[in-house]
Amino acid sequence: YERTCRYFARNSNSVVVSVGYRLAPKHPYPTQFEDCLTAATHFMRTAQDYGVDPSRIIICGDSSGGTLAAAVAQALANRGDLPKPRAQILIYPFLQSVDFNLPSYQQNKDIPILLKERTIVLGLKYLNIDLETMKLMSKWSHVPEDLQLKYQKWVSADCIPHEFKTRGYTPSTPLPLLKDVATQFQPVFDPVFSPLLAEDSVIARLPEAFILTCEYDVLRDDGLLYKKRLEDHGVKVTWCHLQDGFHGTV
Repeated sequence: YERTCRYFARNSNSVVVSVGYRLAPKHPYPTQFEDCLTAATHFMRTAQDYGVDPSRIIICGDSSGGTLAAAVAQALANRGDLPKPRAQILIYPFLQSVDFNLPSYQQNKDIPILLKERTIVLGLKYLNIDLETMKLMSKWSHVPEDLQLKYQKWVSADCIPHEFKTRGYTPSTPLPLLKDVATQFQPVFDPVFSPLLAEDSVIARLPEAFILTCEYDVLRDDGLLYKKRLEDHGVKVTWCHLQDGFHGTV
């Protein structure tokens, strides 16, 4: 990422701080988020030492880094002891683990580099959840009924514009939750892991966003759904969609 960060710094005339957060599975979740939040808060307090205006700091990340950027932006939203982040830049972020049958997951499940199965496996490994439960993650069956009702207003194909379903989409029927494995799935509903599931009060306080999505990416609809949530709460969103893009294209 050094080359990418240098490119961003040079072409935007900005100071770029890249966080070398510790990696799973050696360092278990949520170490990664904690490292990023610690680095962000430290830099925000000392920004002037680097010639940076504290009111112009942007939180940015791509893919799982986009997850962390979104989670850090949420964590900073209610901090009265720090400057408010100027914006958040989310590049094809992973934002939810409620529905792996959204149109983008169905359409792009076999498109490299981020296949649907690989997405679920990486998430389970990150949370140290038994990989034998992967087949449950491809249905609603890992979501308790009360949470299904809560989340469906935020995570649903009904919230995806029609033009993103034209390449194919078949609504799926939820399976009943297997209660004996329900507890091990609780971490997937944590907004640190699934920022799209943050409460409305948090979403409403977020800074404006730039969201990049790619047509041939299982995570496309995560970005579309977050865009809608932000806009529904009056948060300005600049959206860039790469019609020929795929995950990792940056």
